[in-house]
Amino acid sequence: MVQPNEGRGIEMVDRAILHVDMDAFFVSVELRDRPDLVGKPVIVGHRSGRSVVLSASYDCRARGIHSAMPMSQAIPLLPQATVIEPSHHKYTQASAQIMAYFRTLTPLVEQVSVDEAFLDVTGSMRMLGGPVQIAQQIREYIRKEMGLPASVGIARNKFVAKLASTYAKPDGMAVVAPERTEEFLHELPVSKMWGVGKRTASQLHSLGIETVGQLAGEPEARLISRLGEHGRALYLLSRGIDNRPVEVSRDEKSISSEHTFAVDITDPQVLEGELLRLSHKVGQRLRQHGKSANGVGLKIKYKDFSGITRSKALAAATDSSTKISESALALLRKLTPMPQPVRLIGVKAERLQDYELGLQFSLDPREEKAREAERIADQIGQRFPQSIVTPARFLRPKE
Repeated sequence: MVQPNEGRGIEMVDRAILHVDMDAFFVSVELRDRPDLVGKPVIVGHRSGRSVVLSASYDCRARGIHSAMPMSQAIPLLPQATVIEPSHHKYTQASAQIMAYFRTLTPLVEQVSVDEAFLDVTGSMRMLGGPVQIAQQIREYIRKEMGLPASVGIARNKFVAKLASTYAKPDGMAVVAPERTEEFLHELPVSKMWGVGKRTASQLHSLGIETVGQLAGEPEARLISRLGEHGRALYLLSRGIDNRPVEVSRDEKSISSEHTFAVDITDPQVLEGELLRLSHKVGQRLRQHGKSANGVGLKIKYKDFSGITRSKALAAATDSSTKISESALALLRKLTPMPQPVRLIGVKAERLQDYELGLQFSLDPREEKAREAERIADQIGQRFPQSIVTPARFLRPKE
């Protein structure tokens, strides 16, 4: 293992996998427009009571603020932090540019999320140099052309590359040479491994296993007897064995949107109004990704944090916000009156397929006009991201 920003001259054998992870991505994108805030604590998120932190600068993280933390807890930890409302269109645009650049280096790019990806550069090294050179080129491009920091982990497989990029943060690079893989892994706590959540960690701790090295020293049969096939997978990972390929296509199986209310809701009209808004967002995302849905799902979370989900198959695949909202409303009305106040509501488009496959156009001209209106609204929103184009039924009169 080498320290961040080192590693020149190390020759990788077998596969060469990079894991590129943007640093505090949403914050970094916002700071390009707010250079006056560089070096100061910044949180991206909505200030409303039940909103959560979407991204936090590293000085905020040093004070215990992290993604998904309720804003009501984060702000008291660092009252002087600047809170910026999220601009998702900017993050999407930056992500698209980054991923497009990756694909100029290798066709084997697996986008994991909006701000991270795996790259298999094994076949690119003859033209572009070793993996360290390619990683340096990536970091320089993202810094110079986009003004953003990125961390890169380099290893022989995805599991180790992911851990290496975490080690390299912030704004660094770390290489785990093949012959040093087990040495690197065995120092880590088992909680750092993929697939080890609180429950699995507790099970491993009950066996006296605290580190990855201890896990690797366990008989495989014992792990399988306690954890089943999951135990076998963890045993292999603990020894640095991960033969999963970089998956070029990661088609979304569903697209969803949900909202947590500032106060618990009992009014069915408020629930229906929010459901319409969420359905509109889901339809927009379907059209943006060139997908259509064969089913619609509804998610409800009650005041006591218990929840319920319902789904409905569609007669024909659709990308229409109107059709999605009709199905979602039908599911909601079957649940009313609600047994208790609602704190969260969500809509999901399920069983997705490419738009061109099996999409049935309606013979009703009103439906075709509605679909065309939705597409025009999408185009306006893409051209003028700051504009708000929404169906008239979402509008509220000013008090």
